[in-house]
Amino acid sequence: MRRLVSVDEFHDLAEEKQVVFMFTAGWCPDCRVIDPIIPEVEKSFEDYLFISVDRDEFIDLCIEKDVYGIPSFLAFNNGQETGRFVSKDRKTQEEIESFLTNLPK
Repeated sequence: MRRLVSVDEFHDLAEEKQVVFMFTAGWCPDCRVIDPIIPEVEKSFEDYLFISVDRDEFIDLCIEKDVYGIPSFLAFNNGQETGRFVSKDRKTQEEIESFLTNLPK
């Protein structure tokens, strides 16, 4: 998964088609639990561009987007937010895939 490098890049990528931002942090145990399944999720949803956002590097962006729990997912399509799976709870592969399956195209 590609890592976000700047807030400007976030805004540029959000304007593209079918982008999913995964908000995470190195110290987050629930994030580490899902790390091994993310490549499989990406493979199953090849129409989406997946971008990893380090919460500690982009805390102001998290505040701007109301992302206070991690891991969390925000989906965008052509500049519009199309869905969010945001909570402090651990997520399963099934929950992540269900979220992605139910996003509007």
